[in-house]
Amino acid sequence: MPDIDVDFCMNRRGEVISYVTEKYGREQVAQIITFGTLAAKAAIKDTGRVLDMPYNEVDRIAKMIPGTPGMTIDRAMEDVAAFKDAYTGDEAIRTLVDTAKKLEGMVRNSGVHASAVVIAPVPLDELVPLYKTKNDEIVTAYDMKAVEKMGLLKMDFLGLTTADHH
Repeated sequence: MPDIDVDFCMNRRGEVISYVTEKYGREQVAQIITFGTLAAKAAIKDTGRVLDMPYNEVDRIAKMIPGTPGMTIDRAMEDVAAFKDAYTGDEAIRTLVDTAKKLEGMVRNSGVHASAVVIAPVPLDELVPLYKTKNDEIVTAYDMKAVEKMGLLKMDFLGLTTADHH
């Protein structure tokens, strides 16, 4: 399927989605789910909370991990001497980090993709699992890549704050 991206003024993006939904049918149009994964710092913080470790200690360890996009616990271990020293020198921190490494990259939460909408030739519930968000929005329970692999039409309705208001 082609990749169709259309830019709209942010204020009226909802109207475009409503129009497409009315034109092609509520059963055949949905937004697409996204999955947020546990990054290195979040994995450390969540693990520390579950292990009931003192917040200050967990926070101190988490802050050693650089905020660089794509940073991993393993890379921080190579790049940050203080992080490696804390890991090597303290059994509780070793347990914290080893457990966090197992969780790093796993799905933590779901959301609605900022722009992607799928339009199907038949009711979507015949093709993909659907999910109702806390705001009662119906979204595909397959992410964008899975929806594209299925050959469904995915359109990106991008809401731009810089779009002209005329």
